[in-house]
Amino acid sequence: MENRGISVILFDLDNTLVDTAGAGKAAIHKVSELLKNKLDHANISDMCERFVRKLFEETFDPSSGQTIDRVRINHWYEAIQEAEVVDPGQSLASDCYYTWKTTRLQALALSPEVLALLEDLRCSYKLLLLTNGDSQTQREKIEALRCEGLFSAVVVGGEHDEQKPAAPIFTHCFELLGVKPEDCIMVGDSLDTDIQGGYNAGVRATVWINKRGGFPSDNTVTPDYTISSVLDLPKVLDNLR
Repeated sequence: MENRGISVILFDLDNTLVDTAGAGKAAIHKVSELLKNKLDHANISDMCERFVRKLFEETFDPSSGQTIDRVRINHWYEAIQEAEVVDPGQSLASDCYYTWKTTRLQALALSPEVLALLEDLRCSYKLLLLTNGDSQTQREKIEALRCEGLFSAVVVGGEHDEQKPAAPIFTHCFELLGVKPEDCIMVGDSLDTDIQGGYNAGVRATVWINKRGGFPSDNTVTPDYTISSVLDLPKVLDNLR
């Protein structure tokens, strides 16, 4: 794949290159089975939904002295307690969390098609992985995927003062590879972080992975390109030549 003009592709990780949402569903299913064996007549679905909501609303401060593992064990503890109105005990909450975590990591995988795409692209472009999230959590995902060698650099938002869509973390990426914003494109599934961040940073183009087929709302940034799968990225690159 010949490179003309664009020299760097910035990729988001979760739900862009890998189906983190699908892995999360598999993990929740595994915890549901565990809870059915541990609790009688419990509203397992309610517990799991509460955990997922707490995860979505999570704010984690590494300087608090707590680990992300402890924070998420507490998510399960609270989710079970709120659903059952009883004290579930730390042991059950811990079992739920580590079952969820282990299952999710085991379910994460780059598909053969995505792997082949990245291998092809790295022959003509520098690839940089830019992912938001807690350092431990994201590094564990990257290790499980064994994908770090595919990228010229990996930047984890939780290891910096600001994450996407803040411009400084993009500037850090440009400096790492010695390029200018206009040499780069940003590819990701989130309008609020990936696309807005790329726009803020002044990249040549933003590419939105829109798997659900919806439309941007009036109060969100408009991506330069919209595709349903990262596998369609070569068509965008052809258009940018």
